[in-house]
Amino acid sequence: MDKTESIHLLMVDDEKKFLDTITERLKLKFFEITSATNGEDAIKAAEKGGFDVAVVDLQMPGIDGIKLLEILKKNHQYLEVLILSGHATVSTAVECTKMGAFKVLEKPCPFDDLVEAIKDAYERRLKRKFERDQARMQKLEALAMGQSPLGILKEMAKMEDEGK
Repeated sequence: MDKTESIHLLMVDDEKKFLDTITERLKLKFFEITSATNGEDAIKAAEKGGFDVAVVDLQMPGIDGIKLLEILKKNHQYLEVLILSGHATVSTAVECTKMGAFKVLEKPCPFDDLVEAIKDAYERRLKRKFERDQARMQKLEALAMGQSPLGILKEMAKMEDEGK
């Protein structure tokens, strides 16, 4: 991977030293990273958009990883979320997966495993967006056969609203 195709990450962990260390290491792999030390800051950063993958600590004061996962998945349809925790249980991992987490990784996680999980999550994001775009194109092609130009524009606006 080179700089022209960098993955935009949102890293969230209340352990600042860990967050700083992992962020610096990931930057060496050409990831573009925004970090947050709590759920509130992560939500504000995510609202600005542009993230492909979020790596979220499970246990944090205030908005914890599970609540943050719920908020991120609700507000950002194609954002893939990895949960990283030293306190995960099997039931927590199952709950996070059911809520839409791409994967739950245990701390300490080998660095190469984290990088691979981020790349896999990114590929899943691209695949989901591609499938949505394909479905939209098929719908537009069908519309073009039987709609007036104004009808097509109205349907395109409706499809755009549904994609948000």
